[in-house]
Amino acid sequence: MVIDMHVHPAFIKEIGLSKEKLEKNRQVLGLYKTEEFGLEQWRRDCQVSELDRLCILPLALPEEAGGDIVTNEQTAELVKICPDMLTGFASVDPSEENAADVLEYAFTELGLKGLKLHPSKQQFFPGDHFMEPIYRVCEKYEKPIIFHCGVSMEPGTLVKYSHPLVFEETAHRHPKLKICLAHFGWPWVKEVCMLMLKYRNIYTDTALLYFDNPREFYHQCLEVDIGPRWIDRSLRHQVMFGSDDPRLEQRRMIQAIRQMDMRESTKELILGENAVEFMGGI
Repeated sequence: MVIDMHVHPAFIKEIGLSKEKLEKNRQVLGLYKTEEFGLEQWRRDCQVSELDRLCILPLALPEEAGGDIVTNEQTAELVKICPDMLTGFASVDPSEENAADVLEYAFTELGLKGLKLHPSKQQFFPGDHFMEPIYRVCEKYEKPIIFHCGVSMEPGTLVKYSHPLVFEETAHRHPKLKICLAHFGWPWVKEVCMLMLKYRNIYTDTALLYFDNPREFYHQCLEVDIGPRWIDRSLRHQVMFGSDDPRLEQRRMIQAIRQMDMRESTKELILGENAVEFMGGI
């Protein structure tokens, strides 16, 4: 099974976004030319890429920052339409006083599988005191968190909130909380490797492609910038496939993973098995 753990549903036709909201999503995400498309196109794209499942990630933002990219309710509705293809995560605005209650509702009533947060966009530090009730809800329901980590190309983002090292205290304080530091924390890939080595509850994904093509960039980041055998020998259970779709082309990224010099069993872990373990099932 191949699972893409990092997909954005901001332009899906079935959500019924207005023209104004579609344009706002383009501006907020920095995807200025992305057009609306439907679930059937998504399904065809998955077939071409030999992808079995997409993990869709909404993002909660205050109105002054553009409003929710996609709501938790909209995410749950998409999952209802395509339960065989989609797994939905929730998002909350940590600055809201009722964020923990909103998250609990998303887990218990909407059936969402985890939490997505973007510190650079939402402008908070993972160790901020108001995050503790949110972490407790995730621990209570045994739900994981995907954090944006590393650089963000989106407008209005600050890297200081998402450097890999700012997540260590949270991982230390909450050893049972599964945390994905997305994008391999690029450009700080060695720092993410250090954290995964030290904290078994930290994972990452392969949604990093900022230069070159997938094969060249993965080779540079995952076989040159770090030791060529680090993943295969020591971190094979903590790396998941992610694309950052619709920014990037999933098919070529999957092919690049399959071409890497590592055990076939490691590639299967990265492409799907680790995601199942991270989410506690699909």
